[in-house]
Amino acid sequence: MAIRILVTLFALLLPMRNAGAALSGADEVTASQPLPCPDKPNCVSSNSTDPGHFIEPLHYTDDQPAARARLLRVIGSVPRSRVLPEAGDCIRATFTSLVFRFVDDVEFCFDAPGKQILMRSASRVGYSDFGVNRRRLELIRSRFRQPAG
Repeated sequence: MAIRILVTLFALLLPMRNAGAALSGADEVTASQPLPCPDKPNCVSSNSTDPGHFIEPLHYTDDQPAARARLLRVIGSVPRSRVLPEAGDCIRATFTSLVFRFVDDVEFCFDAPGKQILMRSASRVGYSDFGVNRRRLELIRSRFRQPAG
């Protein structure tokens, strides 16, 4: 039964329409805004107007450098995360799934006047992510809210 479930999950997630596509070239994050979500349910974004893709941004009360340092610590605490080179006011990272090694691209863009961090998380491949991207960003939100120490 377990093998059947794994085979079914693999078949659902395998379509490689965008295999290996990463945040690069024309898809690079702009100075302060995350990319829009594609028309698939495997993405969430603070900039989305679609309720199915929308996720609340992170809010902070300290200054931007302190919030950035705290967010980098939180990202580093999530297994299989990798922070990518700086991109303006955005932090870019990837998260790799344990079993099938699927990669999700994640962006955190600082809106200093609003004291908020716009977030986006999207799967590189497949159609559905079974809510993984939303749950990951909510985990990061929860850890970001915790006091240091």
